[in-house]
Amino acid sequence: MPISKNSALVASAIAAFAGLSMTPAVAADKTLTVYTYESFTSEWGPGPKVKTAFEKTCNCTVNFVSVADGVALLSRLKLEGAGTKADVVLGLDTNLITEAKATGLFDANGIDIDALKVPGDYKDDVFVPYDYGHFAVIYDTQTIKNPPKSMKDLVEGDPSQKIVIEDPRTSTPGLGLLLWVKSVYGDKAPEAWAKLKGRVLTVTPGWSEAYGLFTKGEAPMVLSYTTSPAYHMVAENTDRYQAAAFSEGHYIQIEVAGLLKNAPDKELARDFLKFMVTPDFQDTIPTNNWMMPVAATSKPLPDAFGKLVNPSKTFLMNSDEVAKNRKAWIDEWLAAMSMN
Repeated sequence: MPISKNSALVASAIAAFAGLSMTPAVAADKTLTVYTYESFTSEWGPGPKVKTAFEKTCNCTVNFVSVADGVALLSRLKLEGAGTKADVVLGLDTNLITEAKATGLFDANGIDIDALKVPGDYKDDVFVPYDYGHFAVIYDTQTIKNPPKSMKDLVEGDPSQKIVIEDPRTSTPGLGLLLWVKSVYGDKAPEAWAKLKGRVLTVTPGWSEAYGLFTKGEAPMVLSYTTSPAYHMVAENTDRYQAAAFSEGHYIQIEVAGLLKNAPDKELARDFLKFMVTPDFQDTIPTNNWMMPVAATSKPLPDAFGKLVNPSKTFLMNSDEVAKNRKAWIDEWLAAMSMN
């Protein structure tokens, strides 16, 4: 998910709540409706460039419809059911694919993804991976001189040094933190959440709101990605914001897109999925979505990417396990976070 300037965050949120979408300058014969998350379609996100590039090849109009975050995408699809207007859903992740398949709304993609470079050699005949990144605590070096060096440090650290986190019920980063804590603490996760609660300034519905609060100085830490500092180094020429390297390891997110069974034009939808693993799409990922590409780009990554935290260990739960336990683990989180 991209780092957006505050004005873009506000604009994208207004667009999302109003149900607006990107309006084409010239009408085309076909329309491709893509459900995604709001930071993807923001002025600073990949959406505008992706729309322009694909429309040059398809004689179609790309209509982005955005919601706050990735988990909210799945919730919207469940509500809409077979009547959904989406052709493609872009912005779920591998934690959610078992639940997404269980809706019966998705079709086989028909895309060869064998050549893609995805950690853990992720393969699936329904969902196409398009980027990945490790979750991390991003901190303001002007405020925090000794950042947490482990999840234990974060959980048990100074409660006056606040962090903004995302809600696991609506946000894929929020769900990622939930699974990260569960990976480290196991059955002791409720106790860890109860301790961490004192450091949590607020819980936001999605990533954009959380990162916006962080960059406004409302809190010195935020749950984001190891790649987030690259934005500040490349776009703002500052190394003020950095990722804390955790000794236990970091949880990874692999973002995916899928084709809806009831897509009006499946051929067009599949063409878009194929486009997603070409350089024209992948070029937008490192410096617009600020994540790692899964396929070849037309130019090398900026030097800033070589300065990022490289996790010593990667956590990633099987999506079947997540589907089986997500509700119970969220209930644990809710109970701990609501304790007085």
